[in-house]
Amino acid sequence: MNLAASLEGAAARTPEREALAHGDLRLTYAQLLDQTTRLAGGLAELGLKRGDRLAAVLMNRHECVRLYWATQWLGAVFVPLSWRASRDDVDYCIADAQATLVATEDGDGSVAVSGTAFGDLLGADAHPGGLDLDERSPSLMLYTSGTTGRPKGVPRSHRADRAGGISQVLQHGLQFGDRTLGVMPLYHTMGMHSLLAMSVSGGCFVCQPRWDPEEALWLIESERLTSLYLAPTLFHDLVTHPASRATDVSSVEALAYAGAAMTSALVQRCVAAFAPRMFVNHYGSTEIYTFSVHRDQAAKPGCAGRASLNAQLRLVRPGSSPSDEVASGEEGEIVCRLDSDEAFQGYWHRPDADEKAIRDGWYYTGDMGRVDEDGDLWVVGRTDDMIISGGENIHPLEVEDVLARHDRVREVAVVGAPDDRWGHRVVAFVVAEPGTTAEELDAHCLADESLARFKRPREYRFVEDLPKSPAGKILRRMLRGEEVTA
Repeated sequence: MNLAASLEGAAARTPEREALAHGDLRLTYAQLLDQTTRLAGGLAELGLKRGDRLAAVLMNRHECVRLYWATQWLGAVFVPLSWRASRDDVDYCIADAQATLVATEDGDGSVAVSGTAFGDLLGADAHPGGLDLDERSPSLMLYTSGTTGRPKGVPRSHRADRAGGISQVLQHGLQFGDRTLGVMPLYHTMGMHSLLAMSVSGGCFVCQPRWDPEEALWLIESERLTSLYLAPTLFHDLVTHPASRATDVSSVEALAYAGAAMTSALVQRCVAAFAPRMFVNHYGSTEIYTFSVHRDQAAKPGCAGRASLNAQLRLVRPGSSPSDEVASGEEGEIVCRLDSDEAFQGYWHRPDADEKAIRDGWYYTGDMGRVDEDGDLWVVGRTDDMIISGGENIHPLEVEDVLARHDRVREVAVVGAPDDRWGHRVVAFVVAEPGTTAEELDAHCLADESLARFKRPREYRFVEDLPKSPAGKILRRMLRGEEVTA
């Protein structure tokens, strides 16, 4: 079933239910389908055909959601791009995707598609829809963040994205008629699958165009949101905001996070603030949406759990073949079978990237992991982030987790810095309350029996903020590259 047919089915099942909310704009599933068919007709009049690509450089506003569904109805491919990226990167992605049309936001806040006002497109005749399109055809192309080199296009099929939406409903404990905060960017896999999860469960996607914790708290209360799927940094902003204690968040039943590790200290704060029925760590990537899930973070903070319903995982020696699995209890690189229903089939026009990431039908995540005595997976860090100091392997996450438990520490990131004696020394970049000293943080690390003495930071740099991607990931490369002033 392609996503045009999926939307048609949602409108048939729950025509009266609210599908999309953005301020005063409210669309039921019946209204969303009606406007999607006419918007698709308008895009067709501009020359967008089946298989063509529409690039959208838009915030999480209702127009972006509606353009997504219109491209699915046409059988075209939606290419959402970061509005926070450099003009050079945006231009590169538009050219690389060979986009037929480009949707942008004008200075006055209005949306246009290649010069035509969004509202004018709704005046077209309804398009009959690409309901016969093969579900293996591409529906979406996301661009990776490009931590090394140019961003890479990741084409995703109708089948893969619908499977991702269905698995999210099941594995995040969502229920019929769920209402979620639509703030994770739609150019990011978390944002897009939050939208798809609502569409297959008769739920409502409540738009928040750009992140603001005070507004998010207001939306939780006023819209009676039932689930939140956010990056850890956004959860941190919510639970530490002065307005959080005065906000009614009792409607929220399910929490989920992805994109980065969450410290045990932050897990505890989220549990205290929301008392969720379910608290999920969702481990995945743009290429294969879900690798694994753990559904009780209160019990095992940071644990990545078991392979998702669509995935098969292995731990192998870094850079080796998929058959070279590590022994029980050893750390290895996490690899996932490419025949997952949620998987891509290769990068857009990048055979070099395919060769690096795909081997013998397995996708190499670049993450290191271990399996505990319960059979649960723990992600211990990126292969590129490993710190080797004095011949010992040190994962930044284990050091960060200890430091984050200090009462005066708000955020922390750990990297390795070149050192003539040790090869690399452990350096902690810390956002902390005024007056916090390196000496008290060092004493805190020494007092924590879970951290070996040699793994504690040898240098502390106090900063006002940590550099992050639009999806909330800490950009360690900027810290390693001395791009942050202490």
